[in-house]
Amino acid sequence: MNEDTAELADSGSGRVPMLTRASFAAQVLQGAGPIAVEFMSYGCAHCRAIEPILRQVAAMVKGKEKIFQVNVAVDQGLADSFAIQGTPTMVMFLNGEEAGRVEGASPNLSSVLTAVTQPFE
Repeated sequence: MNEDTAELADSGSGRVPMLTRASFAAQVLQGAGPIAVEFMSYGCAHCRAIEPILRQVAAMVKGKEKIFQVNVAVDQGLADSFAIQGTPTMVMFLNGEEAGRVEGASPNLSSVLTAVTQPFE
């Protein structure tokens, strides 16, 4: 099992799966349906505050939408390719195309759920 497969296999633990440059294209750009990606960093206090809320939202939309994370400290090139200016930034994709974006902290369940689902309504 390679690192990317291990990260995705961990999704059953309640954690939001972490993507890397190697797994991003297959999971997001070539993925079908609605997908939300949080570009985050563990050094970001707002990202740490949103993480448990993002887990709740992922459980709420499971089956309708996929949610992933990208650590910009590890994959800065991937963040650069999507013009990520700060963390947290949520980018929503529909069938591999960007469908929406929310930048900055949204530290409550309602705001994160709206950010993740609104572009697909």
